[in-house]
Amino acid sequence: MDYRAQLRQESRLKRNSLSSSDQKQAASLLREKLSKHPKIQSAKHIAIYLANDGELNPKPFIQWCWKNNICVYLPVIHPFSPGNLLFLHYQKNTVLIKNKYGIAEPKLNVATICPAKNLDIIFTPLVAFDEHGNRLGMGGGFYDRTLSHCQKVSAEKYLTPEEKKQISSKKVMPVPYPIGLAHNCQLTALIPIEHWDIPLPEIITPTYCYKKDQ
Repeated sequence: MDYRAQLRQESRLKRNSLSSSDQKQAASLLREKLSKHPKIQSAKHIAIYLANDGELNPKPFIQWCWKNNICVYLPVIHPFSPGNLLFLHYQKNTVLIKNKYGIAEPKLNVATICPAKNLDIIFTPLVAFDEHGNRLGMGGGFYDRTLSHCQKVSAEKYLTPEEKKQISSKKVMPVPYPIGLAHNCQLTALIPIEHWDIPLPEIITPTYCYKKDQ
């Protein structure tokens, strides 16, 4: 087993060891923390996930978004483009089905798709992270591909030449703004990164916000 696989196993075990009361408290603290975030308060369209496998549960925050007229979108595995995601509008009455990984997602409906470039924020789940903004996912690369594509689109269409240079050196994050969500116990000393990994400007836990420039 390589080190990344070992980290995944250890971190998944930690988060799955949390009690139901710990999970409920973490979800409540997350809602409180995110609701005060300046970027979220000005957002109109956000993508987020439904908790699975012990992940930090964003459902109370999703309900806060609905009450505050923020449109919420969930990731759906792209049916024709392997390894990529679509983002579908998620409402209280949205029909959910389980994908091949057993994760609930909206039933595919082209009328409810939001192009990633039109999102203000993408909240990404993760398995482990470090203080430098590096995240370790489940290994499918879905979010890395999505964020990489958003970088390319932003660099080509929306940014100045100087900003394009900064994008290429990963000093500036494009729209949509990516934020990782995780339990405190998922923090590790250092994530071994690969060339395809996209670092996050912020990773938020129930009690702390890790910013990449810190």
